[in-house]
Amino acid sequence: MSTSAASHLSPAFPERAAWGTAHKLRAWQAAALKQYFDEQPRDFLAVATPGAGKTTYALRLATELLDRGIVAQVTIVAPTEHLKTQWADAAGRVGIQIDPRFTNSQQEHASSYHGIAVTYAGVASKPALHRVRTAARPTLVILDEIHHGGDNKSWGDAIREAFEPAVRRVALTGTPFRSDTSPIPFVRYEAGADGIRRSASDYAYGYAEALRDGVVRPVIFMAYGGAMRWRTRAGDEVAARLGEPLTKDLTASAWRTALDPGGEWIPSVLRAADTRLTQVRRHVPDAGGLVIASDQTNARAYARVLAAITGEQPVVVLSDDSGSSSRIEEFAQGEQRWMVAVRMVSEGVDVPRMCVGVYATSAATPLYFAQAVGRFVRARRRGETASIFLPSVPGVLQLAARLEESRDHALDRPRSDADDGLWSEEEDLLAAANASEPVQSGQGSFEALESDAEFDHVLFDAQQFGLGAAPGSADEQEYLGLPGLLEPDQVTHLLRQRQERQVGAQPPVPVAAHRALAAQRKELNSLVSAYARKTGEPHAKLHSELRRVCGGPSLDRASTDEVGARIDAVRRWFVGRR
Repeated sequence: MSTSAASHLSPAFPERAAWGTAHKLRAWQAAALKQYFDEQPRDFLAVATPGAGKTTYALRLATELLDRGIVAQVTIVAPTEHLKTQWADAAGRVGIQIDPRFTNSQQEHASSYHGIAVTYAGVASKPALHRVRTAARPTLVILDEIHHGGDNKSWGDAIREAFEPAVRRVALTGTPFRSDTSPIPFVRYEAGADGIRRSASDYAYGYAEALRDGVVRPVIFMAYGGAMRWRTRAGDEVAARLGEPLTKDLTASAWRTALDPGGEWIPSVLRAADTRLTQVRRHVPDAGGLVIASDQTNARAYARVLAAITGEQPVVVLSDDSGSSSRIEEFAQGEQRWMVAVRMVSEGVDVPRMCVGVYATSAATPLYFAQAVGRFVRARRRGETASIFLPSVPGVLQLAARLEESRDHALDRPRSDADDGLWSEEEDLLAAANASEPVQSGQGSFEALESDAEFDHVLFDAQQFGLGAAPGSADEQEYLGLPGLLEPDQVTHLLRQRQERQVGAQPPVPVAAHRALAAQRKELNSLVSAYARKTGEPHAKLHSELRRVCGGPSLDRASTDEVGARIDAVRRWFVGRR
């Protein structure tokens, strides 16, 4: 096996090296490797954003440990069958031969292999077998996407039992946070000042750092709202606009209506996404797109819509289809325009030519969203950008705006804790309604009646650009037509230019005072929310300080001039004039 080959191994094949570190490990990989051998830990947790090169790092580490005689075999644990093969192929490139087809019935791998690749589920089904294998020879265990070890208590217990005898354990993840409080095996937790225990990584390399280093692509989010109409179980017809403040039930129903393939929202958004893909392919000829669907029925329906739009049958990947892995590999090496999948491509799968995505799923956990976005950020050369089309659902937009934040897995977290949203005094009634109104399961006689789409805005670097526009309009095309190769600062510059041009083209329209004031309050809340993310200060504290500095009553009673003064003040804060 070759440590030189491991150094050259690209996280996304082929031929992608770190800019400024050609023919070497990336800076973060080299630093993490040095730290590992300086400390010689038994357990090591490396948290690196999707696309940063965790595979390269782990295989270089494995090569060193094998060459030094510290370990004699390697066990790789991955979430899916497809990822087992992906790991084995990558390991083979550096001379480590891994058997991805090992089954528990074999009990031991052939002598021609250095180790095996198994799934978490496979380990959980026979932990005693894997414990015997691990104890028999000095073993390095690589736990890919280790947060899966907390999927349920039995899995966690099984992983602990199986790999407790390991000489070395290296845990990898791009998203250590989970929405539950199940402890993750072999992960160290440390209590914070608030008394909550959080996962402690030994080395962390976040999306913001990777973006700064040019290792990953910047992500442009295209948000689409629109009018929705559906029939409830009780037979009532309800209409609402996707993206407007709604209770949880209404938001869920409007979102579900938008994703219904029988309406106009999905075809409009898929058409816009394909237009964007065409533009990107002018600069990245093999660029591909991925639609992430909620279920197999919708996935097949979306594929039919795409075929009608493009004249080309998309690749459809379903988790229970035995040919899914081969189709993913063929897509990764080919030039087809679109792939439609349910969950198969949401985590760890390496298809670096994916540049455009459509988030057509109702999943909204931070973990799932981050893993889904991770499929599009694997840059191959400078200037490549990713474009992801989203429904204008507040929770999803908030996850997109907080993409650059790093979060750890927290234990002991109160059940009432939630991510901070846009703070405003007027939202108290909505919060109270959500607290007392349970979200329906979505089963039964719900019927989506009709939907249409409206381009809401572009979200980039936690900033919104653009105004609402009809699909196919010149305003929408301005944003869909962004070049496919742009540096992050160029993206910001062009988005600002287009927004200024769009605003300048709007004829002045008289607006009722109450609507103008509501728009100002929304702008103020957005600015305060962005500043809160930047500083970590609570929204309420910032609003109180603005009121103290600028004077005037509480926000719900402030006049247009008073709200405007607070907007000017918080804008000054962003440039250091606080």
